[in-house]
Amino acid sequence: MRIGAHVRQDNDPIGRAEELGAEVLQMFVTDPQEWGKPHPHPLAQQIRDSPIDVVVHSSYRINVASLNNRLRMPSRQAVINQAQAAADLGAFGLVVHGGHLRDDEDAATGYENWRKLFERAADKGGFPVPILIENTAGGDNALARSLENIERLWEAVGDFDNAGFCLDTCHAWAGGEDLVDIVERVRAITGRIDLLHLNNSRDEFDSARDRHANLTSGHIDPDVLVAVARAADAPVILETPEEGLADDVQYLREALS
Repeated sequence: MRIGAHVRQDNDPIGRAEELGAEVLQMFVTDPQEWGKPHPHPLAQQIRDSPIDVVVHSSYRINVASLNNRLRMPSRQAVINQAQAAADLGAFGLVVHGGHLRDDEDAATGYENWRKLFERAADKGGFPVPILIENTAGGDNALARSLENIERLWEAVGDFDNAGFCLDTCHAWAGGEDLVDIVERVRAITGRIDLLHLNNSRDEFDSARDRHANLTSGHIDPDVLVAVARAADAPVILETPEEGLADDVQYLREALS
C-alpha cells in the first residue's frame, strides 16, 4: 500500500511529495476552476522518472453527466485533454467527480451521458489512462453520492476497460454511507477500488458537505479511517488541510505498520 497526498505546489510536485514523505502524489494539470487545456509540465521528465507514483485530479468544473450542452460538451473535451496530460506525466489515472443534475432533470439521461463519454473514447482507441470516477458528497441530484447511485453509474460504464473507481471517505460520510463496511459494499458494486481518498470530515454524518479535516481532528473516528485504508488495499491519497498534512501521512503509515 502506497501512502501519499494531494500536492498543492504544482510547480514542484516531486519536491513537495518528498518533503511529505509521500510514495504517491495527486496533482492538477490545469487550474481546477478553469477549462483551459493543460500545458506541458516543465518538470514532466522528472515526474515520469521519479519512483513516486502519480495520479491526476481533474478540474472541478467538469460535469460529464450534465444535460446542458454548454457544460457537458466542454466537460467531455476537458476529460480527454486532462487524461492525455496525465498520460504524459506517467500517471496511473485521472480522477473525475461523478457530477450532478438539476432538480427537474432525468437521472437516467445523466448516467447515459457518462456511458457516451466512454463510448466515444472507445471509438477513438480509448482513454490513455483509466478514468477513476469518484463518489461525491453532493445533494439528492449527485450521480455518485449514494451506493444506489454508484450502482446505476456502474451499470452504465462498468464494462469499459478504462473505467475505475476512487473512494473518498469524507464524501461517503457526508453522503450518509456507513464507513465501517464501505469497502466491501463498494466492491460488491464495482468489483474494484483503484484509489482511496482518505479524509476526515469537518461536518456531521449525512451533512452533504464536502469539507475535509485532518485525520485525527474531524467527526470520523480515526480508527475507522485506518480500517478503511487497510481493507481497501489501494494507493491512498490524503486531501486533508495543508497544516497537518505531513503529520497525517506519518500517522497513517504508523497506524498501518
